[in-house]
Formats: sequence, structure tokens, C-alpha cells
Amino acid sequence: MAEKREKPAVIVVSSQVARGSVGGRAAVFILERLGFRVWFVPTVAFPWHAGHGRSTRVQPDEAIFGSFVNDLIGSPWLGEVAGVMTGYLGAASQAGPVAELVAAVKKANPAMLYMCDPIIGDSDGLFQPEAVGVAIHDMLLPRADIAMPNRYELAWLTGKSLRNNEELIAAARGLGPRETVVTSAFAGEGRIGNLLVEPENVSLVSHLEIPAVPHGTGDALSALYFANRLEGRNSAVSLERAAAATLGLIKLGRHLDADEMPLETGQTLFESPADGVEVETVDEARP
Repeated sequence: MAEKREKPAVIVVSSQVARGSVGGRAAVFILERLGFRVWFVPTVAFPWHAGHGRSTRVQPDEAIFGSFVNDLIGSPWLGEVAGVMTGYLGAASQAGPVAELVAAVKKANPAMLYMCDPIIGDSDGLFQPEAVGVAIHDMLLPRADIAMPNRYELAWLTGKSLRNNEELIAAARGLGPRETVVTSAFAGEGRIGNLLVEPENVSLVSHLEIPAVPHGTGDALSALYFANRLEGRNSAVSLERAAAATLGLIKLGRHLDADEMPLETGQTLFESPADGVEVETVDEARP
């Protein structure tokens, strides 16, 4: 029997919650469950997801955060890292040190993948300070191999009004990264879509819309997609598998009446066969 190869390390830069399965806590659990060694860089800590109500915010001091990241940059293990995933930032000032960390990992391992999930807003508008969005746009997205905005974040980051998938595609191609997954894309009445945009190909992965989903669906989808890409699967297959696993977790969460994604209970779904999603190639009208 062939010996299993040890999976590489992944750096996750995002928020931490004491209770729940959102932000960095979701990403770390999913990646570790799939066999990756995770270095976690918490950007801010909360008792729980903001959707449950106001709570205390623990924000690391700017100098301390910078020193923490610099220690990682100078560590002797940086070559172990095959991927960096960034999500929720605690402050605009964190983008500079994070960009330096990404550059250092890329220097130590030129084949590494960097995915930027610009968690700044939703259909209700920005929930992060505008300065955080500007910092992500200016410092992190230019370094990213993969971006994973929702359609509202993409509209804000590109300054465009995005009314259909054709406009989403054009905006995604102007964002910078060669590979962009736009969540909450247009998929028809009663369906949820995820649009994969690459230089030569566009795919739409969709499934039936489920009301009142648990918190953390986007965090789970991002981590599952990145895990699949790091395991060597192509982008379209990775998105199909990630969307199907996320859908399975949503259904389980609804069955359990859970207010957070049931990652521990549903962890076998992370690698289950893709089911319940439709994948279509989008034909583009080329000039």
C-alpha cells in the first residue's frame, strides 16, 4: 500500500470566536480535519458571531500584531507553508503586515497559493470600516492568486453596479487575481449561485436556495474550496465539491435547528461526493 504523503501547512489569517463555527475558527477546523497543519493568525476576537448580538471586541495592539507576524516571517519553518488564506481583518493597519507575510511565504515557496476572502460586507452594505476595504483592495488583492468575494463585496471593490452575471464576470476579471469565485451570484429564481471566473473559462455552480441558513456558510465554503485547490484539484471540481459539502452542512444545520454551521457533527460531509448542485459552463459573448 502506498504511503500517504503528509499534507503541507496552511496559514489562516482571520477572526476568532469563543463560541461558534465562523471566521477563522471554521477555517482552522475544516483544514485540520482534512489533514492540513494550520498556523492561525487571529486578527480580532469576539465571544460570538455579530449576528447573535453585540459583544466585547478584543483587538490586538497594532505594534503587537505586527511583531507577531514578523516572528512568523522570520521563522525557520516558513517553507512548510503551501497556502495562505486571509479573511476578516480587525483593522486596516493589519493589511500591511499580512501582505509582507504573504510575500515572505511566496519567497520561501514560490508554488504557494494565496486566497483572499475580502470579508467586508453583504447585501446590507459594508459591515467593516471603509478603510479596511481600501486596505484589502490596495495591499492584499494584488498579491492574491484566488479571490472569493460575494457579489456585494465585488461591487464595492470595483466601484460598479453589478446587475447580472455578465457584469459580475467583467468585474471579477478586473479585480486582479486570475481566479475569482463570486458567491451570491445570479442563478435564477429560488437558486443560489457561485460563479467561477478565470481568464478563459467561467462556470456557474448553483443549488436550491434554503431559507434561514446557519451562520458561517461563506466561511465554510471558502475553507472547503481552498482545501480542494491545495489538494491539487482543478478550480471547477473544487468549487463543485465545496458547494456540495456546504449545502450538505446547511441541510444538516436546518435539521438540527442549529444557529451555526454544524462542522463537528457534519465533518464527514467535507469529503462526501458532490451531490445536490448543478454545474454549467457559461458561454460568453466575446467582442
